[in-house]
Amino acid sequence: PGKTFSESDQIAVSKRFGRLQVTVRRQYHHGAHPEIYVITNLDPEGRLIPEHPDPAATVWHTDGSYEKNRAIATMLYGIKAPKSGGDTIYSNMYLAYDALSDEMKRQLESLRAVHSLEDSLRRSGPQQIIAEEVQKAPPVEHPIIRVHPDTGRKCIYLGEHASYAVGMPRQEGEELVRKINEQATPPAFQYRHVWQPNDVVIWDNRCTLHKATSFDFGKEGRLIRRTTMIGEQAPHLAG
Repeated sequence: PGKTFSESDQIAVSKRFGRLQVTVRRQYHHGAHPEIYVITNLDPEGRLIPEHPDPAATVWHTDGSYEKNRAIATMLYGIKAPKSGGDTIYSNMYLAYDALSDEMKRQLESLRAVHSLEDSLRRSGPQQIIAEEVQKAPPVEHPIIRVHPDTGRKCIYLGEHASYAVGMPRQEGEELVRKINEQATPPAFQYRHVWQPNDVVIWDNRCTLHKATSFDFGKEGRLIRRTTMIGEQAPHLAG
């Protein structure tokens, strides 16, 4: 709490965790610093834009899982928060894995899921799908059960960027992903962050799902700067 970060400060601190991602979603680029992802319903003069700043953030996800270079960590710096809503909720994917039945663990152990930016945008509500962006982030596959490279613990790696499990009929694969996502996010596994101005939150993107809660974006402003740190390429894509 209570940190005053310039754009340069945020970039410098973030680089301690890994290389900075420049998202393919160019409409969120900070003008002078494309490494910063700006989430806001305010224009440059501070006037309200009466639409949700990032509909894709309102569903459970792990940042950038639709890209081959997966994220290590994410930092959010909250500059302006609404009086009510606009919180960020996190869910622990270590606990989600531990809670699976032995039978489900065996089933998921060898399965991979397709993660797709285009599919995720279609599911998360009305928003413009930009062909150039989805071409730069074609679907990729990741294991559903991930071994954390630092802790050695197993965790679930899904979220709403995951479309379906590979190796089964499409509808069946979609249903399996939906089922596991629901089981992975009960209240007992969650932490809710209620934003105050100048809060900084950093989390391990490899073992955490998160989502933003709704707020009255037609009446209240929200401004958050995001940086995402990458550095681990999925093993099946390593050169």
